[in-house]
Amino acid sequence: MDLWFTEYHSNYARFSIKVDKPVISLESEFQRIDVFDSYEFGRVLVLDGCLMLTEKDEFIYHEMITHIPMAVNPEIQDVLVIGAGDGGVVRELTKYDSVKRIDMVEIDKLVVDICREYLPQTSCRLDDSRVNIYFEDGLKFVRRKNNEYDLIIVDSTDPFGPGEDLFTREFYGNCYKALKQWGIMVNQHESPYYPNDALSMQRAHKRIKSIFPVAEVYQAHIPTYPSGHWLFGFASKGFHPVADLKENWNSLGLKTRYYNTELHRGCFALPNYVKELLENA
Repeated sequence: MDLWFTEYHSNYARFSIKVDKPVISLESEFQRIDVFDSYEFGRVLVLDGCLMLTEKDEFIYHEMITHIPMAVNPEIQDVLVIGAGDGGVVRELTKYDSVKRIDMVEIDKLVVDICREYLPQTSCRLDDSRVNIYFEDGLKFVRRKNNEYDLIIVDSTDPFGPGEDLFTREFYGNCYKALKQWGIMVNQHESPYYPNDALSMQRAHKRIKSIFPVAEVYQAHIPTYPSGHWLFGFASKGFHPVADLKENWNSLGLKTRYYNTELHRGCFALPNYVKELLENA
């Protein structure tokens, strides 16, 4: 049987992966969860028909959303991770001995359970003693916090369904309040390429920029995400992501496959079409 998974990137563009075999399909309280094995990208996680990660290229996303802020402020100790039920962000954070606490808030427990069982490559550090997992709404969780975290990483799904509230001005304002004096927030910022994705990116940037004194955008190439051109947001109460990059990050000897400090500087140099989108947000 010739079985393919297809994701619609726009009304006129689709991305397809040939499936080796289905692994599991379940319906949670919040969304449909599918895992399958593919020939080209290894095991794949899909939520509500949207590709979340593949074994072959997940390291790009998880390294870029984690190591950028950690290299800017090596004194980060208390971290809040919102979403990230696959465990990839936690895996990268636990590489730092300096990190003392990781609070992970995921609305859908079934996502975490499935990733623990079927995606051990990303979920392998969820049982680290520094990790506390809360199965609740990220917006409500952060609303209760004040001056508590050095870093907040928002590893959300796309801005609809369970992830919709994590793109609101209220949410970003609550993150600002939950951060300490020199706090940093990093979020997945959607793609700038297709019109609907670009509009979501512009809305997020406008809201973040209205709250944080420093609000920059950086990019990475992620082959299986829409257009392959993906953005992240870096917002902080004081640190600049390039001017405050600490070169001593290299002395930590951390093993990464994508991130390095040369790339760190370069990823904030954006194409003109993206600059124009951000200026017109």
